[in-house]
Amino acid sequence: MLQRLAALWLVALLAGCAGGVARAPDTMQVPPLDNRHRQEVVMLALGLADSPYRYGGTDPQRGFDCSGLVNYVFQVAAGAQLPRTSSHQASVSRRIGRRELREGDLVFFNTLSRPNSHVGIYIGDNRFVNAPSSGGRVRIDSLDNPYFAKRFDSARTLFARR
Repeated sequence: MLQRLAALWLVALLAGCAGGVARAPDTMQVPPLDNRHRQEVVMLALGLADSPYRYGGTDPQRGFDCSGLVNYVFQVAAGAQLPRTSSHQASVSRRIGRRELREGDLVFFNTLSRPNSHVGIYIGDNRFVNAPSSGGRVRIDSLDNPYFAKRFDSARTLFARR
């Protein structure tokens, strides 16, 4: 298992762009993902910590924005084609309660005075990986951080029901 995760991480570093095609949310459906991919999603997201931030970015070499990071991680770790924007990613995922969050689920925030304008990947212990514009790097933040706690919108999942 550890060798497979290491290989996935290496592939992610070498693969470049996720290559997902952005489609309107009403024409795109994402089948529920197998729960076995949760750990791969988390490991890849953690491996991308400290990657540069870049608005519109979709790959580790040039950088990520928040939805580009989510798109890339789910493409590489789970083979899922997701929409490009955070609001469209919210529209193809299933809302869950905050207490139901599990590793690999998504957390959405209202950071630009509009719902679902920021997204991160939940990694457990009230923490998530995200590409915030401030700080300039992909990083781990806490849902308890006052900035994010005040702006929390929803918890969502792309995974099959448990």
